[in-house]
Amino acid sequence: MAIYTKKGDQGTTGLFGASVRVEKDSLRIEALGSIDELNCQIGVVISSLLESQISLRDELLSIQEDIFEIAAELATSKGVEPPYTCDSDKTRRLESFIDLQEGGLPVLANFIFPGGSVAGAFLHMARSICRRAERAIVRLSAREDVNASIARYLNRLSDYLFMAARLANHLSRTPEAVWKK
Repeated sequence: MAIYTKKGDQGTTGLFGASVRVEKDSLRIEALGSIDELNCQIGVVISSLLESQISLRDELLSIQEDIFEIAAELATSKGVEPPYTCDSDKTRRLESFIDLQEGGLPVLANFIFPGGSVAGAFLHMARSICRRAERAIVRLSAREDVNASIARYLNRLSDYLFMAARLANHLSRTPEAVWKK
């Protein structure tokens, strides 16, 4: 089976369970694109982890699974039961990850610049992509019914990615650059 169908050559794409095609510049497809980019960036993070940072791997892999499920929910047509749904359990799991990370890090007294170790810098990039995905979900939610748990999850995920960046830098003994103003 070929990867290409040529159905999208005219600027439309299909949603799961839909007989009508959707414009590729729609808010839903924009949100899906940001979610996909976020998942790709987390894959880059996982690939860049040093041995000292490997403790983050399992958390990041479970987050990639969550993101796939969110994408599946968003890619499902109205009136069709999505194969997966985002729920508050996923957000609570992120909060647990954050609480564990925060306990092992020095308290922040200043803002820090994104960067540090390669994995830390990539995690900061993932955080900014996550914020963009969250904004896309908020725009979509203003026009269509969207599971509110998705925006909550993405909001918490950006917090997690910030803490994970700090932890990656800490584990690799890479100092954080502090904004001194």
